Amino acid sequence: MENKRLNAAKITNQKFNKIKQFLISALGYPYFETNTCILFCGDTLEMQGKLKGELFDAIITSPPYNIGKEYEDVKPLQDYVNWSAQWISGSSKILVSNGTLLLNLGYVSIEEQAHAVPLPYLLWDKVPLYLNQEIIWNYSAGVACKNYLSPRNEKILWYVKDSKNYVFNLDAIRDKNVKYPNSKRNGKLRVNTLGKNPSDVWEIAKVTTGYNRSSEERTPHPCQFPTDLIDRLVLGFTNAKGIVFDPFIGSGTTFESCIKNKRYCVGFEIKPEYCDIAKNRISNLQSQQLTLIPFEQENLIYESV
Repeated sequence: MENKRLNAAKITNQKFNKIKQFLISALGYPYFETNTCILFCGDTLEMQGKLKGELFDAIITSPPYNIGKEYEDVKPLQDYVNWSAQWISGSSKILVSNGTLLLNLGYVSIEEQAHAVPLPYLLWDKVPLYLNQEIIWNYSAGVACKNYLSPRNEKILWYVKDSKNYVFNLDAIRDKNVKYPNSKRNGKLRVNTLGKNPSDVWEIAKVTTGYNRSSEERTPHPCQFPTDLIDRLVLGFTNAKGIVFDPFIGSGTTFESCIKNKRYCVGFEIKPEYCDIAKNRISNLQSQQLTLIPFEQENLIYESV
């Protein structure tokens, strides 16, 4: 059994190394790499256009929302929709046959038409994959409004390449908050001991900023994924040793989650300063000796390229 387990790990590691070499041959030297993740600095559309084949088991990402953040140039709405359709199509083509896309989206204003249109309304049918479900990410902190309800949610669209064959690890993301955990029927527990089935509404804290309220995981990146959110996506919708792709890696949260949860990860990021944030974040994980568990009995070796 042990030999089979190690052989499976070796095969998976060989697969990632093979993909890594293909990426380097297509895109040039990476900005940063480790034994389990690789980061390229450049434009997602340009880099995806150089790739082909079924490379990644899942895509987990949050693209720019076209709302004027420091890392984006605001486009006319239709141009933004067209750009979104382009990168989504490019990403979808390099998913494996049972691959998954988890797409986090917020809101956008449309002048003289709408104050806050959920981006899923504009983009959901621009994805050449099967829309399995919408997940609502609910959080408590956020902008306080006087003339509107204070926004407290974003959406995650869960797409799959094959509606009959995809990864979903229910037990890995069961809800531990069971009101009556010892409830029985005919002498048997009515509730799964691992927890209840999770709903499509997830209450997960945002990464906050500000004096005396900044999250511990806060980086200089202006829009940072909470690690708890990505952990749930990684655990629930990918398998151990799977290869995750984030075309907008930002501060590197997807890298961190994949390393913690024994997945491989490939990331693209256009801004060198954000690449530095992601690189330093991963390096700090090693130096602080957090939950970096080697894949099987293999050591994780970190090096800058």
